Amino acid sequence: MIKKISQIQLGFSLIEALVTIFIFALIIISLNSFILSGYRAYYYNFQQTAAINEARRGIETMIKEIREAKTGDDGAYPLIEAGDSEFIFYSNIDSDSATERVRYFLDGTNLKKGVTKPTGDPPQYNTANETISVLSQYVRNGTSTPIFTYYNGNWPTDTVNNPLPTFTRLSDTKLMDVKVKINVDPNRPPNDFILESDTQIRNLKTNL
Repeated sequence: MIKKISQIQLGFSLIEALVTIFIFALIIISLNSFILSGYRAYYYNFQQTAAINEARRGIETMIKEIREAKTGDDGAYPLIEAGDSEFIFYSNIDSDSATERVRYFLDGTNLKKGVTKPTGDPPQYNTANETISVLSQYVRNGTSTPIFTYYNGNWPTDTVNNPLPTFTRLSDTKLMDVKVKINVDPNRPPNDFILESDTQIRNLKTNL
């Protein structure tokens, strides 16, 4: 009789041990899943914040250089091309005496900057010498949201002719708006973060 009781007690102890191990394993798996999920959320937020800060610095630089657009060293008009996602102009963007040809353009989800310095006498701009750098990553403007919007000198009073249509942008642009949508992963929240700023092109002002 004593022997049977010992066997029953041993049987229960083994079952209890297996159940305990199973519960412990579930806790470890759940904890690991929670930690991994938290790490992914942290890493995503870190990437998003870094991308936003990068875009903010890029827009600050862009606005400063657009504001100072001027006639090229070859005598060309300050503005060369005024598209929705590409803007080309002349501006002295560094500390030397030369005026650079500057090109801002969207390439996929990268907002890039191309710079061409003048060479020769008389000076010429050879675009084969253009140096390109990435200004901002994870840009989600696509074709639906223009990065560059153009206005004449009568904005905001003139709401009929503004924003400017494509065929009058080069001749009539006096003010510009820059808008960039940033999102590291558009398939997960939060939504796009929008950075926007505007500037008046000093050398094209008519209300002096």
